[in-house]
Amino acid sequence: MNSADAHLSPNHGRIIKSGFQPAWWLPGPHLQTLWPSLTRPRPKLPLTPRRVELADGDFIDLAVGRPLGPRVLVIHGLEGNLESHYAGTLLQALESAGYQPIFMHLRGCSDEPNRLDHAYHSGASEDLAEVLAELEQDPEGMPLAAIGFSLGANLLLKYLGERATPLVRAGIAVSVPFVLRDAMLRLDMGASRIYRRYLLDKLRHNLRRKFAKRPMPLSVNLDEIQDFNQFDELITAPLNGFDGVFDYYNRASCRPFLQTIATPTLIIQAKDDPFMFPTTLPWEHELGPGVTLELAEHGGHVGFVAGRSPRQPVYWLEQRIPEFLAEIRRRDT
Repeated sequence: MNSADAHLSPNHGRIIKSGFQPAWWLPGPHLQTLWPSLTRPRPKLPLTPRRVELADGDFIDLAVGRPLGPRVLVIHGLEGNLESHYAGTLLQALESAGYQPIFMHLRGCSDEPNRLDHAYHSGASEDLAEVLAELEQDPEGMPLAAIGFSLGANLLLKYLGERATPLVRAGIAVSVPFVLRDAMLRLDMGASRIYRRYLLDKLRHNLRRKFAKRPMPLSVNLDEIQDFNQFDELITAPLNGFDGVFDYYNRASCRPFLQTIATPTLIIQAKDDPFMFPTTLPWEHELGPGVTLELAEHGGHVGFVAGRSPRQPVYWLEQRIPEFLAEIRRRDT
C-alpha cells in the first residue's frame, strides 16, 4: 500500500494501490481463486453456538469464539459456512491478534434449515441489522468491526450505506460483487463458468434440504436451471419479494450505497477478480468519505495468495485484515 497513490478528498473516499504481491507459482485469477479452496486445511476452533431470533419468526445462527478482546463479526459469501476456506483460518488469525471472532451464518446456511420460505440473498441487510442490534445489547456493546466476503461483502456495504449510525465501528469488504448483474454475466463467460456450476449445484442442494419436509412454494424444476439469471428470476426474486431478477439486482447491488458510507471501511479488491468486469469497479467519486478501496492488480476472488513456494503459501488477507483492525483501534484510543 502506497500513500502516494491515494487522493483523499473531504467529500469522498479514496482508491489506493495495494501492496499485495501474488505468488509467482499461482499466475492468473483462477489459480489464485481455486488454490485456497482446494488445498487449505479447515481448522476446528472451539466455538460457542448462539441463535438470534429474528422479528419475522426466522433465525440466524452465530458461532462465537473465545472472549479475548474486541468482537469482530465475519460474514461469509454465497453458500458459505464455517467450512469455507477463509472461515476457520481467519477466525484463528483474529484470535491470535487478540479479537473475539463471531461467525454469522446467513439464513439457512448453518446446520439447520431456516424456518421460513424467505431465504438469504445479496441485499438482505435487514438480517445483518437485526444481528448487530442484538449484539449491541450485550455488555461488550457493538462489535469493533464486521468483515464480509463476496456476497457477504455486498451485504455489509449496503448496510453501511443505508444507515447514518451503523452498529459497528468499522467495515472490511473482500472481493465485492458491486453490480450483481455484472457478476451474473461474468459467471457465464469463459473459465468463470466453473464457479457458476459449482455454486448452482450448492444452491440446488440447499433448496432441496430446506424443502425436504415441507412443500416448496414454487413450481420449478431445479435441474433445468442453468445460470444465475434463471435461478434469481425463478427462485431468489419470488422467495424474497422482488419483482423479478432485474428488480433484485438493482435493489440489492451495493454500488449505489457506497457514496453514503461514512464509517471507516476498507474494500480489498483484485482487478482480475473472475466474478466481475473491470468496469464493475466504482470510481473514486462514488465512494463515501469513510471508504478506502484498496486495489490489487491480481489476486482473483477471495484468493490473495503470496509466498515463495507452494510449500509455504502466505494468505495475505490474514495479515492485512488484522493490520486494518489495529489502525481502527488506534483511532479509538
